[in-house]
Amino acid sequence: MGFKCGIVGLPNVGKSTLFNALTRTAAAQAANYPFCTIEPNTGEVAVPDPRMKVLADSAKSKEIIPTRISFVDIAGLVRGASKGEGLGNQFLANIREVDAVVHVLRCFEDDDITHVEGRINPVADAETIETELMLADLDSLERRVEQTRKRATGKDKDSMAQLPIMEAVQKLLSEGKPARVLVPTLGADEVKILRGLNLLTSHPVLYVCNVAEADAATGNAHTRAVEAMAKEQGAECVVISANIEAEVAQLPDEEAREFLEALGLHEAGLDRLIRAGYHLLDLITYFTVGPKETRAWTIVRGTKAPQAAGVIHSDFERGFIRANTIAYDDFVKYGGETGAKEAGKARDEGKEYVVQDGDVIHFKFNT
Repeated sequence: MGFKCGIVGLPNVGKSTLFNALTRTAAAQAANYPFCTIEPNTGEVAVPDPRMKVLADSAKSKEIIPTRISFVDIAGLVRGASKGEGLGNQFLANIREVDAVVHVLRCFEDDDITHVEGRINPVADAETIETELMLADLDSLERRVEQTRKRATGKDKDSMAQLPIMEAVQKLLSEGKPARVLVPTLGADEVKILRGLNLLTSHPVLYVCNVAEADAATGNAHTRAVEAMAKEQGAECVVISANIEAEVAQLPDEEAREFLEALGLHEAGLDRLIRAGYHLLDLITYFTVGPKETRAWTIVRGTKAPQAAGVIHSDFERGFIRANTIAYDDFVKYGGETGAKEAGKARDEGKEYVVQDGDVIHFKFNT
């Protein structure tokens, strides 16, 4: 099960620098001119989770395999992208393929780096991109609503279910509000319909405030404005210096820690960003633990045991019998699987069990 976060923003805000740091590669060229990223670059990164080492030490695992999340560096967008300006059409096509949007905003002053609109105003930058995405969605919906309405009049069941959602989204977009505003008001089946419409503004958003090194620990007036906007929208916000992260990515772990401490930072901003992206997608982790390996698996919160097993292999889901489950705290407290079992903390869970974050699970299944 793969999850993708698309890194978006206006040109020259630090998207590619951030992406390079995330993936510890130079795959995406970072240059001071618009559209230096023409093809989306994708990199998978490990989700930092200190629980894994604790589990591995307890089980004397030979290997630790963390769960992963993908980040896609997408070409810079400019005003008019919804009408094909710049690399607009390509940008819009690429962003449809991601699960969440990481929106990088320039929150630093630097006369040597050109801003495509000639000013530093991250909130206005965010509004520029949001407007282009809403215009593209509105254009897409207007072409589809009438056809769906005709089919619904003919009692087509799928169209009858889709039409109210499409009309509600169309109304929101016409009022200048993104499709994701509708999500909290919908049931699970309705959310599936909304996702199926493949709208750009239905994706959850994480704002990344890219700041100068001096502001990495405390932020600045620009970041506070973005944080206020994010709070109002119910979105997430992380303050990062992409330049610092690019330097840290090239250092050995001990040197990286010393470098960050000297700057007054307790951890790499990328770790916070990765966790925020994970949280944004409402993902949790369960573990399989043994002498060979301790491994993390990614699932959406609320996933039941058979579907969680299917993340490992489809045969596990098809032949699911039960899930022998130990809570993380119990696994650690009692020194591993044997101790937890002796303390009565191991449970056999069935098909209706909803897997919890941190569960250590051994699946039983028919082949």
